[in-house]
Amino acid sequence: MTVVTALCLLIGSGAALSAALGLLRLPDLLTRMHAAVKPQAVGLLLILAAVAVNFPGPGVVTTVLLVALLQIVTVPVAAHMVGRAAYRTGRFQPERLYVDELAEDLGDR
Repeated sequence: MTVVTALCLLIGSGAALSAALGLLRLPDLLTRMHAAVKPQAVGLLLILAAVAVNFPGPGVVTTVLLVALLQIVTVPVAAHMVGRAAYRTGRFQPERLYVDELAEDLGDR
């Protein structure tokens, strides 16, 4: 159990660190958003898994599952809203987009 806890903590911390480095190194809002959301969510879920493995009581596991569920539900929605707001206000680099499906829908770019 200690080894599983340690591995989850190390990998989760590494994922969170890569999210932080992505926020510092990537050039525009859309790529930063991608770097902030995915590794951060995976890192938090791994850290929560380590907590649940290390403290297997029903109260802790229930709390961990609730936090994980809320994280999984809210993070993609928040990222989507930030991405759309950035697109609509022009806070992105259009030349970095491979496909721009939203421009067709909005008809303004």
